[in-house]
Amino acid sequence: MYNDMTFSATGSEYFRIWIVNLLLSIVTLGIYSAWAKVRRNRYFYSSTHLAGSSFEYHGNAVAILKGRIAAVVLIGGYNIALRVSPIVGLLMFVLLAAILPWLVWKSLQFKLYNTSYRGIRFGFGGSAKEAYKYFLWLPILNTFTAGLMTPFLHQRLKRFQHTQSRFGTSQFSFDATVGSFYKTYLLFFALLLGGLLVLIFVVFGSVFASFAAHANDATKVGSLLFAIGALYLWMFTVLPLFLTMIQNLIWNHTRLQQHQFQSQLTWGRTTFIMLTNLLGVVVTLGLFAPFAHVRWLKYRLEATSMLVHGSLDEFVAATGQQVSATGEGMADLLDFDLSM
Repeated sequence: MYNDMTFSATGSEYFRIWIVNLLLSIVTLGIYSAWAKVRRNRYFYSSTHLAGSSFEYHGNAVAILKGRIAAVVLIGGYNIALRVSPIVGLLMFVLLAAILPWLVWKSLQFKLYNTSYRGIRFGFGGSAKEAYKYFLWLPILNTFTAGLMTPFLHQRLKRFQHTQSRFGTSQFSFDATVGSFYKTYLLFFALLLGGLLVLIFVVFGSVFASFAAHANDATKVGSLLFAIGALYLWMFTVLPLFLTMIQNLIWNHTRLQQHQFQSQLTWGRTTFIMLTNLLGVVVTLGLFAPFAHVRWLKYRLEATSMLVHGSLDEFVAATGQQVSATGEGMADLLDFDLSM
């Protein structure tokens, strides 16, 4: 039986939260942004429903503030060190690289542990060693392959994130292959480059023709602007295809024990939402941003469903009993959020 996700948040409701959060963050020089994130997440989580029940967010604003202060100190320290001396800047960069994977690992733990469904919290395991492997060593190795390892790295990161996540004591699993990620990336780049070549030969060809024919300046400028606009339009059209394929690939290969997730994003709908959101934000000078955020989040969530084998109520009840028996024991590990 399929259980579809539903999302009840509205752009107008979120706009009121967003504008207050923005103003208070400005007045407090960014300090309130940690509390703003808690307000935003609580609203979005409580608006997300599965099988008639909503999710809950329990994040602590102080922990989020700690993460933001740490990020500001590290980034600010790096910029200052770089101005003092290239050598000092290099040492600070090494320090950043050494500590960042640990911070990301702690942030993942914080985010999932502070999410619950029907009173049962999610969690994230893994180890610091694995975090350094996926967030430091493999990205460094990828730079030496001119990015050719990117699909492999992406698959390994999602496998790490999903297989180390759990609901209560029930573990998630992830079985998408490296080959499926390479196919997705190759299809995206083939379409992107193919479209760019067509634009170069057809659209830019007409531009060169207008220049060769000694057309007036208005015609030349108009044809050039049209060519540039067509180029950007194609890029903003093919990017949603990649986002659609990646989300569907990831969630169609994710399970929670025997329960299978399914994502059914479509290229056309994704393209329409992204382009109209962009247009709305530009025309309103940014005021449409909260409406755009809700539209995109609503579509992504409601395109996702869970194929439940048996009864979800029985599964949640059984998971709750296991959690009660084993206990969480994670509070001492989860007092920090990088808030990326």
